[in-house]
Amino acid sequence: MTEVLLLCSNVLAAGVRVLVCLYLDARLRAAKKADKNCAAAAFAGIAAVTVLLSVSGLSNLYRVLAEAVWIAVCARRFQGADFRMSLFVGVYYEIAVVFWRFLIAAWAGVFFHTASFLNENTRNGQTAVWLLHLLLLAIVLFVSRQPELNGKESFRFVSAIVLTGFIAVVTLSQQTMLAIADDILQMWTILAIVLLMSVLVFHINRQYEVEKELARLKTEQASLLEHDYTALNQAYAVNAKLFHDFHHHIGALRQLLSRNKWEEAIQYLDELQAPVQEMADTLWTGDETVDYLINSKLQTAKDNRIRYQIQVEFPRHTNVRGTDLCAILGNLLDNAFEAAKQVREEERFVRLTIRRINQMLVIKVENSMAVLPRTKDGELETIKEETGLHGWGLKSAQTAAEKYDGMVQTSYTGHTFWAVATLSYQGVPVLEQE
Repeated sequence: MTEVLLLCSNVLAAGVRVLVCLYLDARLRAAKKADKNCAAAAFAGIAAVTVLLSVSGLSNLYRVLAEAVWIAVCARRFQGADFRMSLFVGVYYEIAVVFWRFLIAAWAGVFFHTASFLNENTRNGQTAVWLLHLLLLAIVLFVSRQPELNGKESFRFVSAIVLTGFIAVVTLSQQTMLAIADDILQMWTILAIVLLMSVLVFHINRQYEVEKELARLKTEQASLLEHDYTALNQAYAVNAKLFHDFHHHIGALRQLLSRNKWEEAIQYLDELQAPVQEMADTLWTGDETVDYLINSKLQTAKDNRIRYQIQVEFPRHTNVRGTDLCAILGNLLDNAFEAAKQVREEERFVRLTIRRINQMLVIKVENSMAVLPRTKDGELETIKEETGLHGWGLKSAQTAAEKYDGMVQTSYTGHTFWAVATLSYQGVPVLEQE
């Protein structure tokens, strides 16, 4: 083959390898998939690297390392993946590609009784190369049609491919059609074992990360429960004080009424009612717990001089549970008030809007903010010291919304932050009491 055609073939093959790896890596770790910008940058970068390596005449080892590093860079830059883990996946992916390229070329040589398939610079060698890359594209097509491919199934799938390669290289040592040195076969056999071990290590690490995340979320959930318990305990303490003082208030009212001091008695009742009137009288959703949650923020807004605006259009008798609604509203409002406290007093505000649009319930919480939010791996990152509690709050709201085929989305412009939760609800018939 001419040098120009060979170079074009190598560039195109390198681009296919890198893009396939980025896609499979994203599916394995449930990361963000590569978009058009990622694909274009990945292909352009690896094309330049392939041309430079071809001109310099360096060995394939440098090509493997360069591709692995470029895969890790693209995964980190465009998919928000961990660089070290992406580099680990990239290195062993490249080793697997080289390993399977040898197997395909060797077995093609056995079938056609020629060793030319082992030389990439020949027509037969390039045929073996593109058979491998067609196999990679077939794997991508298969995986793309398996949307429910979870961690355990993907582990079995990858393990089956590596185990098949191990059996193929062991079987290759028993054939007599193509002369292959024993030390070369031994090297590829060892490499197959290394690939098997790498798949096992990756799976163990993935399981460890999942278990660590679950343990962290359980700890943070316990912290949230403790936080809610403290709030409830304070509410009970207020009620206990009111109950303790109840007989004093009754006595005072009795004295006023017995002396026909009606106006003084009414004024005294108004003074007793004032601390809880806003929290008790305003009905927003018809659910006592949810209404209490919304109204309880009035005192928080008053204490911190935050303008708190509420607009609610809530459908009655739906399948949306109060506990799920509290999980969404509580976490979004907590975050909004926490951010608004950091702003100058005259600019502090929190707006809660609940609207129904056909069979969709839209919950929007709007607040002022002093600094732009930080993001990590495509997700919002808190600036508070108790980062775990804050992070779990957003995840809790998202989990509650997903129960109703919904989601929680965030955005910001200037010094205003929005958190919008959308839920799909259904009407529930009201059974008449007998």
